[in-house]
Amino acid sequence: MLQTFNSPSSPEQGPPRLAQLCGWMEQNRLNGFIVPRADRHQGEYVAACDERLSWLTGFTGSAGFACILETTAGIFIDGRYRLQVCEQVAEDFTPVHWPETPLHEWLRNTAAPGAVIGFDPWLHTVEQIETLRAGLEGSGMSLVACSNGVDAIWTDRPTPPNAPAWAHPPNLCGETAEAKIRRLGASIAAQAAQTAVITLPDSLCWLLNLRGRDVPRTPIAQCFGLLGANGKLTLFGDEMKFANLILPETVTLAPWDAFPGQLKDLTGTVLIEPASLPQAAFDALSAGPAKILCGVDPCSLPKACKTRRELEGCRAAHLRDGAAVVRFLAWFDSADPSKLSEIDIVKQLESYRAATNLLHDISFDTISGSGPHGAVVHYRVTEASNRPLDLDSLLLVDSGAQYQDGTTDITRTLPIGNPSREMRQAFTRVLRGMIAISQLRFPKGLAGRDIDAIARAPLWAAGQDYDHGTGHGVGSFLSVHEGPQRLSRAGDVPLQRGMILSNEPGYYRPDAFGIRIENLITVIEAEPLPGGDDRAMLAFETLTYAPIDLRLIEASELTKSEKNWLNAYHHEVYAKLAPLLAPPTVQWLAQATRSI
Repeated sequence: MLQTFNSPSSPEQGPPRLAQLCGWMEQNRLNGFIVPRADRHQGEYVAACDERLSWLTGFTGSAGFACILETTAGIFIDGRYRLQVCEQVAEDFTPVHWPETPLHEWLRNTAAPGAVIGFDPWLHTVEQIETLRAGLEGSGMSLVACSNGVDAIWTDRPTPPNAPAWAHPPNLCGETAEAKIRRLGASIAAQAAQTAVITLPDSLCWLLNLRGRDVPRTPIAQCFGLLGANGKLTLFGDEMKFANLILPETVTLAPWDAFPGQLKDLTGTVLIEPASLPQAAFDALSAGPAKILCGVDPCSLPKACKTRRELEGCRAAHLRDGAAVVRFLAWFDSADPSKLSEIDIVKQLESYRAATNLLHDISFDTISGSGPHGAVVHYRVTEASNRPLDLDSLLLVDSGAQYQDGTTDITRTLPIGNPSREMRQAFTRVLRGMIAISQLRFPKGLAGRDIDAIARAPLWAAGQDYDHGTGHGVGSFLSVHEGPQRLSRAGDVPLQRGMILSNEPGYYRPDAFGIRIENLITVIEAEPLPGGDDRAMLAFETLTYAPIDLRLIEASELTKSEKNWLNAYHHEVYAKLAPLLAPPTVQWLAQATRSI
């Protein structure tokens, strides 16, 4: 089994650990200390040694932070985690709705006048600290970089990861590391810069066509890099991780502790990304003679626009994964749900993926939420939370896999017994939003924020909505949540051909049920239409193939166009997956993909 069901959350440990941290703050003359979820690379997944927020508070979500004051401890979480946080943290921690309530506003209303707030400068980005300082201006409070208080009291903190990195096969990349380095070096020169600072490991792993095992679920090796306009790269990290790799001749290895010094010694113009660069790195760079140019990670956009080889691999991975999901769905339909638990669902689905003999890892812990647990957007079942499946309700299963040729992410909502009409109507609205994105044509130059509302329109018409983005970017055997592209109100990067995104509207009724339907899609050039003008248009190609449960659809509420899309999609699901399945499963699939 790749997924475990132990509970990493220890709410009962929160109060004594909080007291220890407050003692450390007093010793260091601080009135507050910020504890982020992030590590120094700002990734979604962090190594065990960097799980500071979870260790202190018990909260295990992938986004959020805590701000500890002398008499108050706020834990800041977005809409995805507002149910989860209440189950995981002790009453000593007060949930704060974020980003609706920004940290500076909370501090102004909660902290004492003249409060000194400490932060670890390696765990906060330049953009975060600039925003916080601007928000506190005139308040009399001060923000001070300091050592890490959690590290000071975490006596049994795990050691940093040290597994060796490995080369990603050239036939799956579509471009050599040498060519990428030259191409990105030229892009740095085009911005009149001499060097770019890169601190995101997935960027550097993509650039060098390598992968690693430093964090769960995402195959990256942690490192920092300095990429020159001259096509030379200095890679900082644990040198033993890269010792067995044949790196390009233009790449030089250096230890972690050499990074601040080399930043200080840089000359000329240096490109940084304020949204990902640690404040400590910015401070080291500012101490030297370099001129700082704010921009974006030069790997970000090229990495997002997949090569032909990457897309070919992705399509193959999705067919393999779709067949595994269909085997699971057929098994589920033949099983007695009254004898199944949420953990049984996770184990069975994982077994079908493992049976491909090509599974590297799951791409995130499977969400298997029955009844009210389905309303917890990022629910993770544990031995403590596990429950039998609710009858006459819904089961939400959100899962994915990491294969060497592609990363998958799929959600299906399944009926158990006879779900209510309210559930079926909500499911149909979610489906209509998903179909609207799937068949969308849009002018080149639009970003995710221009499209997100289209998926929500059927729900809005019923006075409903969901508190997460409609879609996130997806990597190629890298992070299942990859920027800069996304379908959300905050998605400001224009969509480009080759980007992969999720298409996953949902609806959640707290303490009752949750619904989400998710396919992955990739941006393609739209075919010209008769009578259309000559403007460039884009569209989406669906990558995910698995049936959408017809028993949950109120067919009378679908338009003719929506029915046509669904029938065409199911016809393609059958055509693509039937050759990969055994005859009994093919029979089940034929019924599951019948026309409506």
